[in-house]
Amino acid sequence: MDDKFKHMEKLVDELNRYAYEYYVQDNPTVSDVEYDKKYEELQALEKELQTVLPHSPTNRVGDIVLPEFQKHEHKGRLWSLDKAQSLSELKDWHIRNLRFVEEYNRAHEDKLPQISYILTKKFDGLTLNCTYDKDGYLVKAATRGTGIVGEDVTPQAKTIRALPLKIENDFIFEIHGEAIMTKEAFAEYNKTAAVPLKNLRNGAAGALRNLNVKETARRNLSAFFYDIGYIENYSFNSYGEMLDFIKLKGFPMDSYKKSCSTYEEVEGEIAYIESIRPKLNYDIDGVVVAIDDMKTRELLGFTVKFPKHSIAYKFEAEEATTTLLEVQWNVGRSGRVSPTALLEPVELAGATVKRATLNNMDDINRKGVKLYSKVFIRRSNDVIPEIMGVASHTDVEEEIIPPSKCPFCGSSLILQGVHYFCENTLSCMPQLVKSIVHFGSREAMNIEGFSEKTAEQLFDKLNIKSISDLYRIQKEELLTLEKFGQKKADNLIRAIEKSKNCKLDSFVYALGIPNVGKKTATDLAKRFKSLEAIENADYEELIEVEDIGEIVAQSILDFFKLDKVKSTILELIDFGITPYYEDNSLVNEVLKDKTIVVTGSLKKYGRTEISELLESLGAKVSSSVSRKTDYVLVGEAPGSKYQKALELNVKVINEEELEEMIK
Repeated sequence: MDDKFKHMEKLVDELNRYAYEYYVQDNPTVSDVEYDKKYEELQALEKELQTVLPHSPTNRVGDIVLPEFQKHEHKGRLWSLDKAQSLSELKDWHIRNLRFVEEYNRAHEDKLPQISYILTKKFDGLTLNCTYDKDGYLVKAATRGTGIVGEDVTPQAKTIRALPLKIENDFIFEIHGEAIMTKEAFAEYNKTAAVPLKNLRNGAAGALRNLNVKETARRNLSAFFYDIGYIENYSFNSYGEMLDFIKLKGFPMDSYKKSCSTYEEVEGEIAYIESIRPKLNYDIDGVVVAIDDMKTRELLGFTVKFPKHSIAYKFEAEEATTTLLEVQWNVGRSGRVSPTALLEPVELAGATVKRATLNNMDDINRKGVKLYSKVFIRRSNDVIPEIMGVASHTDVEEEIIPPSKCPFCGSSLILQGVHYFCENTLSCMPQLVKSIVHFGSREAMNIEGFSEKTAEQLFDKLNIKSISDLYRIQKEELLTLEKFGQKKADNLIRAIEKSKNCKLDSFVYALGIPNVGKKTATDLAKRFKSLEAIENADYEELIEVEDIGEIVAQSILDFFKLDKVKSTILELIDFGITPYYEDNSLVNEVLKDKTIVVTGSLKKYGRTEISELLESLGAKVSSSVSRKTDYVLVGEAPGSKYQKALELNVKVINEEELEEMIK
């Protein structure tokens, strides 16, 4: 029995280490299969021994429903932060800090150091305060509440896989951070939710404050920690030292932490964080600026509500409420007819928003959206905002009714899955215009000067109804179009002619195969090396290609079976189009099999160009930095990937160094 108990302890320690490596360090050391095997072995042992250790990963399942929340008194008070809504307010706060240090140093022999700040992101989630005992076990997790008394959410917090259930420690302390929901977890949850979540913050807050802990686990929360509110027999000389302690103990932390010694540096960092905000996979609503020196912090003290040593610089909101006035139905190049919401104009993230995404009727019905509803909208990544849900209902609401006919050509619509499609693929203008524009785009056939407005004129005036018709155009015809003079007509004819000599991957991408993007087109070209081989590939051959699964393979097979596709390809070849495969077998030995991440703006290359170049030299291009990354290629204004590279000691190179390596 003792041997089995020891083995159970060993399994718990191993599984917790694997979880830390996976969720905190982003550096998994075992496969999912191996982890699952050990986890199942632990479950069987716990059942046999009728014992579950307090730090066992099986505690994270959350298979309980609590009768009510219990109150919990924090050992150290959790303060709110004062807010600066403008840079001038932030500068006033900075000047007060300088004045305080100057006055103190004039009156005392023990001088305070010059003001320096630590900057961190201000996460938009729910504050979580966790208590660890002198044996290193997580014994309590609570919400902020009043700052003095919160609610016990220990079972809910244990579902956060990155939160350690046991650490190496021999004294009591409280650590607090923010429970958040990532955009990936939010999207995954909303796929099957009976009532979809409206935003990430509500998703996190609702999860922690849910008595059904299984529901909390379904939301797959994450967390970042950044402050020790109470600690026994231990002290820190600086905030930076405190953050190092948090990291050393194995708590999940955000990769961004910046030290600034001047106000100008603070402003620069705020601009940087605001620029990368849309690209983050979690929500932030500002930057926290905190004095680093602990003695200065203590002497500054507190107001009734806030500490004087820290302040939150707030960004403009990325969410707003407004009224849905109308729904417009638009046709894409695949024939999909999708709804777009027309809104009462509202200011959001520095722009006036009048339109928002509605996705499809299933999405509309799940969210309970109706005409004239007050809706909750969210804007991110500088794209059209999305309606997340209903903020409030009105007395004049009307149901949203999908069209029965194509709004452009009047043809019948068919419902496939959750989307409506126009059956008229031969003469429905929006479909053909978008297909032609895609065909001529830079990553496809690269026909310069080819815009959607030009494509619409070609459709209306010159009867261009397919991509092969492009190669029939005569200069004299172009001169009849609006804003087409001799030079513009010459340039377009020359660009169309030049496109006939094209790379195989560009041609495959240009065809517009459903579910096939540029990378998949490139992978197909590398694997089959000719258009004929791709057309004749069978299912087994296709799924052997990297990143091609069952759905994409079937899309490719179905596409090349279509008579219309076959005839169009034959016409294009008759017009002299010759897709060729560029054999890049002469790989660079320095870069071969190396994993490279690109961040920032490069001087000589676009993002697609540099990715294609690196892959042609045998390297693997990744979108995220981990300990397995070999190089991070940095351009101007690099993002958080650069910071993470520095943290993980990943080799950072610039364009000049890359070119030397290539030589």
